[in-house]
Order: sequence, then C-alpha cells, then structure tokens
Amino acid sequence: MSQSSSNSNSQPNTGSQSGSGSASGTGSSSGNALPSIPANAPQGQIVITQPPQQSTSYYKVAPSQTITFGWNFTDLYVTPTSLTISAVCSDGNTYPVGPTNGIIPGDATSVEWYPYGYQQSNMAAPFAQATYTLHIWGDQGPSAVAAPGYLTPNSDVQFALYTPEPYTPLTSGWQCPGCSGSMATYVADPAFVGVAATLLITVLSGFGMLNRIPL
Repeated sequence: MSQSSSNSNSQPNTGSQSGSGSASGTGSSSGNALPSIPANAPQGQIVITQPPQQSTSYYKVAPSQTITFGWNFTDLYVTPTSLTISAVCSDGNTYPVGPTNGIIPGDATSVEWYPYGYQQSNMAAPFAQATYTLHIWGDQGPSAVAAPGYLTPNSDVQFALYTPEPYTPLTSGWQCPGCSGSMATYVADPAFVGVAATLLITVLSGFGMLNRIPL
C-alpha cells in the first residue's frame, strides 16, 4: 500500500473544486435542448486520474492536510448540472466530500477535501480509521441506470484515513509497553534459567578441557 500524497495548504473549511470537464458533447441535463445522441453511443464515464489506482492511498486527518481527487470524462454527451461526491466508510457512515455539502459543478474535474476541517465542525461523527470508497454521481442519482451519453456513477476509488497519535515526550514518563519489565520476565522464566545454566556449564567445561591439554 502506498503512502498518501496529501497536499499541505491553507486550511479551508472543507475543500474546494476546480476544472472544466472535457466531454463529447455540449448539452446540459438542465437545458431545454439536448444534443443528438447516437443510438450506439457508449455510456458516459468518469476516469479517475488522482489518486493513482495501483494501490490504496493512506491519508492523514490532521491540520493543513488536504486530499485532492481528480478525474476526466469520456463519452459524455450530456453534462450534468452538478456532481455529488461522498466518502462511504466501511463502517457504513457517509461523509460529503469537498465544499457545499459535497455538491460541485457538473463540469468540475477535481475536488479538494479537508477532512480535518470537516471533523472539527462535526465532532459527533469523527472519521474512523478505516477504508473508504469515493462515490461520484450526476443528476440521475447514485443508482442511475447506464444510458448512452449520460454520466454513469463511479465508485472506483478506495482510500484509507488515519489519525496520528499525539506526540508524547520521554520526559513525561512515557514507557515502552512491550519493553518495560521484559528482562525481569525473562529472568523469572524457568526455561530462561535452564538455558542460561546449560550455557554456563558448557563454557566452564570447555575451559576445563583446555587446562588439561599439555602445552
């Protein structure tokens, strides 16, 4: 799994969006005139460009740490008026991604998310340290049936969020949980005592044999 590529930026409330989608048409799902869509046209698709899809990305929920998701459109004849983006946690909770409650312009090709800022404003629903799936859909909703030229919902991106532990200086009395008292435990172990005694006898016997060898 790859380490996250979180962007360090000024701290927006929840993120931002940018870009203008490149599509195979000029129509809008809210306009009066829709473009002529060929009968054999494929369904409109979202192709994820960021983060890389070769492995799961890990992102830190911390001040100044933002996440950028990017995509392109293909075979899109009807541009949606808006896109809705949400992160669905493996525990079932759903969180809006980006500004304005996860709703951005339909031709946007990226969104910047600030999980820490969102969490600070929604302390009742903190992010779990778990895997999330990014859901993107247009005007037809998250369960839209694939149709020629219209945007098909996308849920290809999986990522993980984690919250770092606060720094604890050694002067505060911190001790290693797995190290404290470990030597005393070994010394009190009968097996340890037996092995130590065997090694000692072997070493002493070796010295005794050396002393009996004439020089």
